[in-house]
Amino acid sequence: MKNPVAQAAMAIPVILFVAAAIAWAGSPGSEVAWGWPVFALCGFFAFVVNWIVFVPSFLGQTERYFDATGSLTYLGLLVLALAATEAPDARAWMLAAMVAAWAVRLGSFLFRRIREDGSDGRFDSIKPSFIRFLMAWTLQGLWVFLTLSCALAAMTSAEKVPLGGWALLGGFLWVTGFVLEAVADNQKRVFRSDPANRDRFITSGLWAWSRHPNYVGEITLWVGVAMVAFPALSGGQYLTLISPVFVFVLLTRISGIAMVERRGLRKWGDDPEYRAYLERTPALFPIGRG
Repeated sequence: MKNPVAQAAMAIPVILFVAAAIAWAGSPGSEVAWGWPVFALCGFFAFVVNWIVFVPSFLGQTERYFDATGSLTYLGLLVLALAATEAPDARAWMLAAMVAAWAVRLGSFLFRRIREDGSDGRFDSIKPSFIRFLMAWTLQGLWVFLTLSCALAAMTSAEKVPLGGWALLGGFLWVTGFVLEAVADNQKRVFRSDPANRDRFITSGLWAWSRHPNYVGEITLWVGVAMVAFPALSGGQYLTLISPVFVFVLLTRISGIAMVERRGLRKWGDDPEYRAYLERTPALFPIGRG
């Protein structure tokens, strides 16, 4: 088995290389501030914020502010993009409002959850290690920048394009995804708040149709953001449309479904009801559900 510390040490430069590649692709056509493309400045800012908060978090051995920092980084990038560009257009304000509403809702939900639970099991094994914990915060910087990249590219573009059909369709998808994610999160919160459901798994509401309806909502809303951003992109900026693809891969293969279901199998893997729930309920989209 490979050394996890060595793996984290190798991952950090890879993360930074990916961020640099996205910054390079999205910067042509971006407005310039302080001698730098605003898009690239946003990428730099995403990592600086997370590294700053990492220091006291490592010293205090706490992950309490991890999710809140992610949400604040989104909001900070939006403010930077709007403030550093000359006369943001309607598309920029629309994108900023969509992302800000999502970041505030999800960030407050996650921060409240960790205050109630006291800790996040994802970090138990990594926060004692400087390198592994730093890698997690560095990865969050990439997560924010890459997820937001197509919106930032559109918001900071020097060429302004009027809103049209793409914005209407994207806005509809965003609203649909936002509502799905919010309802699913609230259903799970209410379920877990009932003492009778202690150490049980939720199978009601949206969770009867999908094992991860909150992730369905998140993937859908970021597709909507990409659609709104699309008409304002050109050249290498089209590479930033990897944003919803990245969200999908992240939630289905890396830190979302894969991690949650591993924990579920460890906890309820011998429970016949849980096994039956896994068999009858699709992981994401309830297509072809009997």
